[in-house]
Formats: sequence, structure tokens, C-alpha cells
Amino acid sequence: MRAELSEKYDLAPSPELAEEIGDIYAKMSRVITPADWAIYAPYVKAINDLKAERNAVILGHNYMTPEIYHGISDFGGDSLQLAIKATEVEADVIVQCGVHFMAETSKILSPEKTVLMPDMDAGCSLAESVTADGIAEMRRRYPGAPVVTYVNTTAEVKAASDICCTSSNAAQIVGAMESDTVIMTPDQYLAQNVARDVPHKNVVWWEGSCIVHEQYTAKDLREFREWNPGTRLIAHPECPPDVVNEADFSGSTSGIIKYVTDEKPEKAMLITECSMASNISDALPEVDFVGPCNMCPYMKKITLEKVLYALDTMTGQIEVDPTVAEKARLAVQRMIDLSRELGI
Repeated sequence: MRAELSEKYDLAPSPELAEEIGDIYAKMSRVITPADWAIYAPYVKAINDLKAERNAVILGHNYMTPEIYHGISDFGGDSLQLAIKATEVEADVIVQCGVHFMAETSKILSPEKTVLMPDMDAGCSLAESVTADGIAEMRRRYPGAPVVTYVNTTAEVKAASDICCTSSNAAQIVGAMESDTVIMTPDQYLAQNVARDVPHKNVVWWEGSCIVHEQYTAKDLREFREWNPGTRLIAHPECPPDVVNEADFSGSTSGIIKYVTDEKPEKAMLITECSMASNISDALPEVDFVGPCNMCPYMKKITLEKVLYALDTMTGQIEVDPTVAEKARLAVQRMIDLSRELGI
């Protein structure tokens, strides 16, 4: 890949180019060294130039590294924000800087667009924890109960569900279901945290979890408070309930950003994937972001080199079976429509 790209592009580290596009670097200078930026700058320029040629947009998830999130992404955000943006962008090509299920969602919602995945192996442990057969099993166990499925799932699983949700709208979506019993898949911890927020519903769940968020423990948080008192602890709802209960605030990636932006605590520890803190660090210089740092190995498969190669060769195109896509589109669109109706 590198040799093939080097035949077409000058990708040698360039302090001169790094300075020339310093306005981009200003968004991440707190977390990216000048030496690293000189390495990244040729890739950033090549990708941004090629985007214009291809009439392409890049959707960057909050867990992308800063050089991707700030350097080349046209739109950034959490799963819900990117799902909606995929329906709104006027482009021929979408490059999904995230994981595979996100690219599938973009293709489902915009079947006429070419959707590129820079690394087809950028999967998701949570998405891979459930199948359509698992959904059928839950329906047999709880007949008549609607299935609310987290967007962190394959197209096949979305197609087998009634409606999707994200971490930012899960409680509202579940609360709006007419049935007293609601099935949530596949994240057991998100479901348990939602159950606390909607006590009038009997929330039952599939026992999946995220390999990043399940690593945190309430004991870790208590020990950190003792070691570093005054630090605001902010947890993602994919963390176990005792971790969320120990935190000062819990919210989706967009909710976390809003909380830190509004509150501006002197010190903050984000109990989530560690690129979150890196991506908002320069915009909040008054906040000292402290550990821990649990990285998602799947998200980190996406690199500038792979994005450039995908755009240059137009490889890594996502295809979804039309029958599956139609059913999955209904579940995702119901989420988007209900979210708008609820004012989320």
C-alpha cells in the first residue's frame, strides 16, 4: 500500500507543508507534536485534495485519532449524528472513518452513494456479539416485546429489529415504546443503565458488551478519586452500571462533549475510548484531561494511509443485500424519525 501510494504522492515528512496547513494543526496542537504533524501533513493534504476530485466527504467518529478527526473529517460525531449526516450530505462518495457497522448504516441510508471502508477488518466486538438468530431467540423468550437494537450492530441484526437506538437516545426510544416489556440488544450494560432511567419499563437484554468500556470498574474510579480528588469523572453508558453510578456524569459521546464544554471542570477523566479526550482537548484548554486510556483496537485500524489508499483506488466499497438493507433502513429511519419527534 505504502509503495503504491508513494508512486503517486509525495508523502515524505514535510515541516514546510506542516506550517503551510497550520490552521488545521491548530485544532490538535495540544495533543500532536510538531514532528508528528510534519509526518501527517502530506497525507492530510493529499486526502483533502482527493476528496474534492472525488466529490467525497469523510465522516469521522469521535473515537478516531486527532489527525483523522480534525485533519480530514468533514463531519464528526457519534453514531446518531453520523447516521443522520449520511442522509444529508450531497456527495458521490462517503468515506467512513469508524467501524464496519457504521459504514453499513451509511450505505443502508444512502444506497445510491459509494461508501468506502478504509479497513474492512475494523469491526466491533459489540456488533459481533449478536446475530439475527439471537434476536429471534429473544423474541421467543419475550413474545410481543419490541426489539430496540443499538446501532452498533450488523445490517442483518438491524433488519431483524423493530427500531434502532444510540447511546444518546436509548432511554428516550425505550421509554416511547408502547409495550411494558422492551428487549434491548446487544449491549447489556447500556440496557441496564437505560432500565434505571425508565423504571416504568421492564427492560430485558442480550448479554453483549464493548471490550473498551467493560474494562472499567467502580473500584478503579474510587481509587482514582482518592489519588486525584476534585477530578470530574465522566462515563459512557456502555460502562457497567456500578461504574456509571460512581461517575459524576454519564452520557453518549456527544453528551460527554456537551457536558465538558458547558461545565469546563478544572480536571476531567473521560471513562470511554481515549481519543475522545484528545479530540476535544485543544478546544478546551482550561480543562486538564487525565487518564485512563483504553483504546479501541478496531477504531485504531483506520489510518491516514488507509484512507488515502481507499480514496485513491476506490476500494473497500460497502455493499448490503437489498432485502436486508430495506428492512434495516426501516429500523434506522424509525430511530431518526422518533428522535426528531422527541426533540433529541
